[in-house]
Amino acid sequence: MPVYLYRAITAGMRNRIGIRFTEITNTSPTKSLTHYNHRSKGRNNQGIITSRHRGGGHKRLYRQIDFKRNKLAAVGSVTSIEYDPNRNAHIALLTYADSEKRYILQPNGLRVGMQLVADENAPIQIGNALPLERIPLGTQVHNIELHPGSGGKLVRAAGTVAQLIAKEGDLITLRLPSKVTRNVSKKCWATVGQMGNVDFSKIRSGKAGRTRWLGRTPHVRGVVMNPVDHPHGGGEGRSPIGRPRPVTPWGKPALGVKTRKAKKYSNKLVLNTSR
Repeated sequence: MPVYLYRAITAGMRNRIGIRFTEITNTSPTKSLTHYNHRSKGRNNQGIITSRHRGGGHKRLYRQIDFKRNKLAAVGSVTSIEYDPNRNAHIALLTYADSEKRYILQPNGLRVGMQLVADENAPIQIGNALPLERIPLGTQVHNIELHPGSGGKLVRAAGTVAQLIAKEGDLITLRLPSKVTRNVSKKCWATVGQMGNVDFSKIRSGKAGRTRWLGRTPHVRGVVMNPVDHPHGGGEGRSPIGRPRPVTPWGKPALGVKTRKAKKYSNKLVLNTSR
């Protein structure tokens, strides 16, 4: 989708960069595949904020996405490409011969009228889903399962793609978008192709109000707070943080510190990591 700039009619449009929704063919979702999804606004079941800077935003209906692709050997026709407010990628509506409809993540290049299938012997073409052991080396994939039958968990953001680089025994080696190389079971399923909406990373909001529409509240720097609110706070005027290194509001080291657990169960499957 082409990127375009706005005329600076207002200050908020001066630095705004948008994309044209030329791929979108339907503006209203399929009612049977939507439901209201309670938004926790960053709070747990006791009402305590556990994820800061969440809240507000426009109302949304959740679209039920078929991450498992478990309707095997059934050919589905792409009926429409739609916008999904709950993710940065677009979604595609598949209609099967028995009139069942399902949403899937839209791969780059998928168009209305194309035929897709999920099967162990499916051809290697964009949008088809099959086990990793049946996919040739070098193929680009997305919506990858971490455990067989659990549904796609990896590589679901707009424009992302993973690549098969090795097969050994019961494991398949993947190069993920984060440059991490890790193994997954050969029985895990994946979808062929790169995720769509590849120009999403070029979008510039232009003003703080658009971020509020998306459900994000302002992020206040620690150095402008009082000492009671943040370890960086206090001081007269523009003062430094007064510590050897930056820390979180709870005193933990921040910025550049590895956060992956040292004894995480999947460490033996990760061949290299940047975290």
